[in-house]
Amino acid sequence: MTVDLHGEKGKGWMGVDLDGTLAEYHGWVSSEHIGKPIPKMLERVKSWIAEGREVRIMTARVAPTKEDAEICREAIVKWLEEHLGTILPITNEKDQLMRELWDDRVVQVIPNTGERADGKEG
Repeated sequence: MTVDLHGEKGKGWMGVDLDGTLAEYHGWVSSEHIGKPIPKMLERVKSWIAEGREVRIMTARVAPTKEDAEICREAIVKWLEEHLGTILPITNEKDQLMRELWDDRVVQVIPNTGERADGKEG
């Protein structure tokens, strides 16, 4: 079976990092603390949801090796309810159905080349 990662809208899912992408992040405060929403990204996620796209929150906060993962998950759920009005799936894993990842730390690479998409070296 072949999966079209960049196919029609509604297939696959969009990954959105939490800290520094969807919510402000100025350094670790606590498991329960999540920064203020970043308006432009919040509106983007709301529009994807309205279009029927699947959006998942990607965050290391819920990694199974973290002792406080469940506390973090509960804080994220509350934050999503307050700022998005809905709860989205929360994960720290990507799979073959992830179409895009929006993240403040990602460096995009041109497929099968190892070259940065922005043309920079390193």
